Amino acid sequence: MAEKLEPLADRVVVRPIEKEEVSKGGIILPDTAKEKPQEGEIIAVGPGKMTDDGTRLAMDVNVGDRVIYAKYAGTEIKINEEKLLIMHESDIMAKRMKNVGKNHASAVKDEEEKHGKTVNL
Repeated sequence: MAEKLEPLADRVVVRPIEKEEVSKGGIILPDTAKEKPQEGEIIAVGPGKMTDDGTRLAMDVNVGDRVIYAKYAGTEIKINEEKLLIMHESDIMAKRMKNVGKNHASAVKDEEEKHGKTVNL
């Protein structure tokens, strides 16, 4: 039976993206030697935080976004043998933007103006 999670308030459910770690000599590192992942994909988003006056603040992230989060953020849960994290939106430090062509430059510019500057990596 598949379970469905619906995060509350300003919480999100993130599927961590594990990176295969290989040493410079080509040796695959065991799980105990790997660093905790700090990147993941959002698979569920709560409705947003409720303010004191009763209005709901919109979330800045959406399902499908790849995000970078604080190293020890969230609560780890296991559903159907899959490790997931439930965390507050404030634990997310950045969204990883997809590379876009010249056709989408205006959309990216609008997004930058809406949310602030981005950094090209």
